[in-house]
Amino acid sequence: MAKHFLEDMVKIKPINKEFPKKIREIAEEPIKKRSKYMLWLVAFFSTVFCLFAISFLFGRAEVLITPKTQDVSLNENLSAVKDSDIGNLFFHLMVVSDQESKNIQANGEKNVSESAAGVVAIYNSFSSSPQLLDINTRLEGSNGKIYKTLTKITVPGMNKDGTPGKTEVKIYASAAGADYNSAPLDFTIIGFKGTPKYSKFKVRSEGEITGGLVGKIPVVSDADKALALADLATTLKTKLMQKANDHNGFILFKDAIFINIDDSNISLTDNKDNSATLTESGTLDGILFDEQKLTQKIAKDNVDKYDGSDVYIPNIQNLIFSMPAPQASLSNQDDVSFDNLQNINFNLSGPAKIVWKLDVNKFTADLLGKSKSDFYKILSQYPNINSANLTLSPFWKMSIPDKIKNIKVIVNYPP
Repeated sequence: MAKHFLEDMVKIKPINKEFPKKIREIAEEPIKKRSKYMLWLVAFFSTVFCLFAISFLFGRAEVLITPKTQDVSLNENLSAVKDSDIGNLFFHLMVVSDQESKNIQANGEKNVSESAAGVVAIYNSFSSSPQLLDINTRLEGSNGKIYKTLTKITVPGMNKDGTPGKTEVKIYASAAGADYNSAPLDFTIIGFKGTPKYSKFKVRSEGEITGGLVGKIPVVSDADKALALADLATTLKTKLMQKANDHNGFILFKDAIFINIDDSNISLTDNKDNSATLTESGTLDGILFDEQKLTQKIAKDNVDKYDGSDVYIPNIQNLIFSMPAPQASLSNQDDVSFDNLQNINFNLSGPAKIVWKLDVNKFTADLLGKSKSDFYKILSQYPNINSANLTLSPFWKMSIPDKIKNIKVIVNYPP
């Protein structure tokens, strides 16, 4: 009986240990999903914050500007007054002098007989009355040799304080030859010998007495001399032009330059190596204009409703400058010279491009902290800008930086 009782007993299955675990997982699943969403949300806002920080710390703006320009064809008659800022236009005169030398080889010889020459100072300690000395007044040097005055002179009388009257005159030796060359000398006036004036008129040479020579010297042919002078003139003109171009803020047109090469004052110095040094002098006279005032005058006469804005002309130096006669040849006129030139009439012609300048500092200040959408509204306040392009970085930034150092303005001015 007991056996069957035991066999008839219901077998109870053991409890599954995994069941509670699954229940816990089902219960915890919404919590995990919420945590994951929270992590994504935190990551999203962190990214946005980082982007905002990058925009704030590293935001930049670059503005590329094309300024307003206008092409004009000039053929304009103008007038200007010397050194006067009262009228619309004025000019200055400039004078630049220089000399150039060149060695040329001698190719022949010639006999010469040259007298030594120098300069003396004559002092009048005799009276307050002036003393007239004729040309070729004879002077006896402390070397015992005779020299003569080259011109007629008047020696002033003594001053009231007893200071001797003084004048200078060129002298030459009474005979040719190197024997008359000398270091500085004292002289007496031979014609005053035996009179009270003899000791009261002192004569002393100013520097050495040189140039006396009798014999053969090397000579340069006329053809070689002419060729050397042509080279000197070209070099001298270039040298004068380089000097003249140093004039900041002023314009010197190439046709407003007058160069005079002094062919009447050419010096030829003989050297000991059978060569000669040729020296030529020249002077450049030029008419200078204030570049800004001239540019604004051109703009006023050629641009409709010009408001006096700051403008420039890139190729202004290439405009053709001309003056009517006799001013056009004033450097060669005896009655019209640079010294007495007070006003001029002239013509400027040729193509020109008038370019409006931009006050970059003011423009940059106007952009500070503005919204990107306000950019073109700001541009409308600058009629001297033809077009402009704004680039912001990072690309998502919607406002212009509020610090000047983070804004770069580039103006594409014509060269």
